[in-house]
Amino acid sequence: MNMRFVDIVEPGEPEVLQLASCPVPDAGPGKLLIRVAAAGVNRPDVLQRKGMYPVPPTASPIPGLEVCGEVVAAGDGASKFDIGDQVCALANGGGYAEYVAVPEGQCLPVPAGLSAVEAAALPETFFTVWTNVFDRGALKAGESFLVHGGSSGIGTTAIQLANARGARVFATAGSKEKCAACVDLGADLAVNYREQDFVEVIREATEGRGVDVILDMVSGDYVPRNVELAALHGRIVIIATLRGRQADLNIGPIMLKCLVITGSVLRPRTDAEKAAIADSLLENAWPLIESGKVKPVIHSVFPLQDASKAHALMESSEHIGKIVLELDTD
Repeated sequence: MNMRFVDIVEPGEPEVLQLASCPVPDAGPGKLLIRVAAAGVNRPDVLQRKGMYPVPPTASPIPGLEVCGEVVAAGDGASKFDIGDQVCALANGGGYAEYVAVPEGQCLPVPAGLSAVEAAALPETFFTVWTNVFDRGALKAGESFLVHGGSSGIGTTAIQLANARGARVFATAGSKEKCAACVDLGADLAVNYREQDFVEVIREATEGRGVDVILDMVSGDYVPRNVELAALHGRIVIIATLRGRQADLNIGPIMLKCLVITGSVLRPRTDAEKAAIADSLLENAWPLIESGKVKPVIHSVFPLQDASKAHALMESSEHIGKIVLELDTD
């Protein structure tokens, strides 16, 4: 049996994304075959389309790192879900398709009350935020937290989770409207970086103390500014490099403040590592979603065949929250 999928015909602009057909993948040992109802769109998909994000050797070359859909087959050793269950999943690739095979440990039940589109917007951002803010960054209740790019999918998730778990939350964003959205989601203060110096504004808001945990997807010249703003024993976690991979750092403040500067990427991590993150999310984040304290923020939904339009919107940075592809499952 064949399926439709979005093919990257060649590295390039959004127009290189074209519908194509290929055989449905096998479930494989330890995997679930999911009939996809919706798939999230993320920055790594854009980088992959441009030829700037190498696909791991064992992963599908089809873009798409998060989906929601129905379990239609299970490989040997996969027993946590039944055929017909609705799940959302962090895929290792292959999400822009009618079917995708995903390691069972990376699949989670759809939180009660969420649509397929909403559930498809969860995995990539929630896995990323949880492992970086709460595992690597060790954010605790009563501490302060800053996320750059607060109106992005990552940002809207980080603001809500940090707020729900008792942190004081700050964010940066690039417009008045985006800053207002960050505050609506739970940020105590959002700084328009185009108009204000976030270091000065947040330092004043913290009475000179600084911020305990900073989630940085900007990097480049933001790194020394993060060091300047970090509190004693602060943690800076870098997850993307939108302003470049090089930074000019004064090591002195890092030593004097006893700072930790760390970072990570999600896709190359092992299936076991991702499964452990999924277990933590099910225990700690899923109850917050089902209670309504945390919710996915959906900006736009496109049909699968309009993946190029979804990518163009992602690159415009005009969105607040998530962009999702929806499939016709009739």
